[in-house]
Amino acid sequence: MPDTIRNQLERDGYVILEDFLSRAECDELLDAGRDLARNLPSKHQRTIFTSVDGEKKQMKEDYFMKSNDKISYFFEDSALDANGDIVVDPKFCLNKIGHALHLLHPIFRCYTYSERVKTVCRELGFRVPCVAQSMYIYKNPGVGGEVIPHQDITYLHTEPIPPIGFWIALEDATIQNSCLWVVRGSHKSGVHRRLVRSPDKDGNIIMVYDKPNPIYPESSFLPLPVCKGTCILIHGNVVHKSAHNRSDMSRHAYTFHIIEKQNNKYSPDNWLQEGENAPFQNVYTTPQIV
Repeated sequence: MPDTIRNQLERDGYVILEDFLSRAECDELLDAGRDLARNLPSKHQRTIFTSVDGEKKQMKEDYFMKSNDKISYFFEDSALDANGDIVVDPKFCLNKIGHALHLLHPIFRCYTYSERVKTVCRELGFRVPCVAQSMYIYKNPGVGGEVIPHQDITYLHTEPIPPIGFWIALEDATIQNSCLWVVRGSHKSGVHRRLVRSPDKDGNIIMVYDKPNPIYPESSFLPLPVCKGTCILIHGNVVHKSAHNRSDMSRHAYTFHIIEKQNNKYSPDNWLQEGENAPFQNVYTTPQIV
């Protein structure tokens, strides 16, 4: 039996697709990401994104919780002082921009709903693949923050069919500038924990974890250094992470998540929800914007 994309994903929990984008296509997305970074929000709208210490703060911020239908800016923890003033080179201050680039930005929309994405979805067996969210990840030199080990299904829970992430390297991703690391085969061990809406409707915390964060042995992780233009498909249950970028090279990436809409439940407890201004659009039927 040939080793198809679907077979690889079911076996390993990830698939590396080299030359998914050309260098020129990557440069177009890089230019779009840099253009967005030149239009930073005002001081009172600056929100830090971190998967380590600041996550509880994000869980009670409308800016984060209502970013499903917007192009929202999230800063690195070390880029802002206590007053919200930028303390690093402004072009290196962002962690990411999300979560509706695929809906609202013509260039990102074009690549998200491209024929090559449709082809991958067909090869994976999706019947009604829909895009739930998208992010431009900066991972800037020196300040690019750590992303702790996690499963994407913790945040975007669907059953019985898990979400699939498309993670596209817009620059070479190396061990030095913080490439992805995965635990091969970990998608077969179930859902380790979930982020759900708090049952305490009167509290100021909107989201809570149902379990403590699991501890994964460092020796179980495999680095995935890839060249510019490579797409890594990430099974929603596979454990993955990336380190702090302490190098002098950035590691920009564009990522989005596909969910199956047919005979599949998208949890009403997920932080991100479909709405009138943020529909989960079908990849097969949504045209590109050129």
